[in-house]
Amino acid sequence: MSDLGPVAWPPEPIRTGRLVLRGSEARDRAAFIELLASPEVHTYLGGPRPRDELERELPEVPERWPGSFVVELDGAMIGQILLRRATGARRPAAAGKADLGYLFLPRAWGCGYAAEACSAALDWFDSVLPGEPLVLATQSANAGSMRLAAKLGFTEVERFHAWDAEQWLGLRSPVTPSA
Repeated sequence: MSDLGPVAWPPEPIRTGRLVLRGSEARDRAAFIELLASPEVHTYLGGPRPRDELERELPEVPERWPGSFVVELDGAMIGQILLRRATGARRPAAAGKADLGYLFLPRAWGCGYAAEACSAALDWFDSVLPGEPLVLATQSANAGSMRLAAKLGFTEVERFHAWDAEQWLGLRSPVTPSA
């Protein structure tokens, strides 16, 4: 579910020191297929989807909904950030809160791009939905994602079992606008 309420979408591209966060375009389709079919990317996400299935099913302009940002480096997609409304199906503590998710191609790992892009997306989120809490779920065995969650200010609210593994749910307290 991508309901972020009355947020205009897509926003103007968000520029950081090295990256651009923007809505998806047709030129991103091959990178989306690579991202969704990557065994490395999906190690902690239940496994990759078959490439041939993605080739058949992915629309010309993939993932075009409010809260879905393409992360671009030097004109090419290297990842995706998702801000969407969480459901309570597996995580009751997350129900109704905005949920941060991210996927990056393995060649972009270890360069600080995820932290840079997620920080920019969170700043944007705080500016358009001030006072809203955010959650982030990751497999507790995913050390890199656990480090990123802590760096972004998420603190543990619960652990739960899903997809045959222990999952970690963190909460980032709302940033209240200064008066």
